[in-house]
Amino acid sequence: MKQVIRVGILLSTSGTDQVIGKAALNGALLAFEEINTDLGYEFELEPVIRDPGDSLEKFSAYAEELLAEEGCQQIIGTATSSSRKEVIPAIEKHDALLWYCFPYEGFESCENIVYIGATPNQHIVPLFRHIIPRYGRNAYLTGSNYIWGWETNRVARELLMAVGGQVLGEKYVPINSPDIAHLIDEIAAKKPDFILNNLIGLSSYEFYKAYEDLGRSNPLFDPANCPIISCNVTECEIETISPSALHGHYTTSIYFENEHAELNRSFVTSLREMLGPHCHSSAFMASAYSAVHMLADAIRDCGSEDVKSVRKSLYVRCFDSVLGPIQIDQITNHAALLPQVAKFDQTQRFCIVATSTQPVEADPYFVKFDAEAFTCDINQHFARQASSDFRNLRVVK
Repeated sequence: MKQVIRVGILLSTSGTDQVIGKAALNGALLAFEEINTDLGYEFELEPVIRDPGDSLEKFSAYAEELLAEEGCQQIIGTATSSSRKEVIPAIEKHDALLWYCFPYEGFESCENIVYIGATPNQHIVPLFRHIIPRYGRNAYLTGSNYIWGWETNRVARELLMAVGGQVLGEKYVPINSPDIAHLIDEIAAKKPDFILNNLIGLSSYEFYKAYEDLGRSNPLFDPANCPIISCNVTECEIETISPSALHGHYTTSIYFENEHAELNRSFVTSLREMLGPHCHSSAFMASAYSAVHMLADAIRDCGSEDVKSVRKSLYVRCFDSVLGPIQIDQITNHAALLPQVAKFDQTQRFCIVATSTQPVEADPYFVKFDAEAFTCDINQHFARQASSDFRNLRVVK
């Protein structure tokens, strides 16, 4: 009989994050099914699932329960940064591992967390590299009123200032609040070059719909002229937002479902067999799926579910995954990832418009970030553009 190893799943499948929580859960469950039917593993992984909803207290309590009472040494989950930080004391107390699969604001490194989500140098930096030269340097920043919005917008402000841009407005709304009319009114008055959306849940979904109405009434806010850009919107939210409201807007991610790699084609096929032919795969699904497979491979490699042994196994190999090759840095516990930028187009998909050719090492504290090179790249574009405009001037007599 195979050994059974219990793994905690701590994801909100109700409340604010239910759309992305369900997506991550489905990705994880597919990986459990594949591992448990693969004769190459001499053990089975048993998911122990908890849904904390919107309760930070439940995140903490369920983490303690999974580790102290349910016999789990590994937990896949938490989506928001506030929920992740809520479980860190329990994770550290029990010397367990939390596998975190969502983009976040950086400025954190914990030896008891495996970070598979993108950090700012893997999400907002490549996004700005693509957007600013094409649309301009003046932005409006929005966010839900918690750490993800605050810190991501802080990084955005510093990047914009470095290239001579301006923040024309910065506003926050309570988490999951649908009250975003004042944001739309201020954007219409300020006329930015683009809007950075760091809202989550219902707030984000309502914002896209309201902005679509603004674009219909004022062509200045058609996405072709002034797009919304995001670091956390993925395919699993298309139907909730609506394809028409997403049309022409941009997002950055470490995964898009229309990638052509063989591993991804197999992953998407398996998901649709499990969830139906119209299911969208997304970075949240792919990251949770990859985390479970990485955990299983690490246990198989070291022959133990012991956390120290698993962690050592993670550091000494590169994992093939639907996200591309993944290697975990021994110093920061973060994954090197392949950042991509995509635009939602008339095919009702995110079409990749920019991608890294090599995995980008996570730099959660911007220790290695070359701010001078970033600034130079952006400003050289504007200098070339100004020179071109000058050459095209006609003298009218």
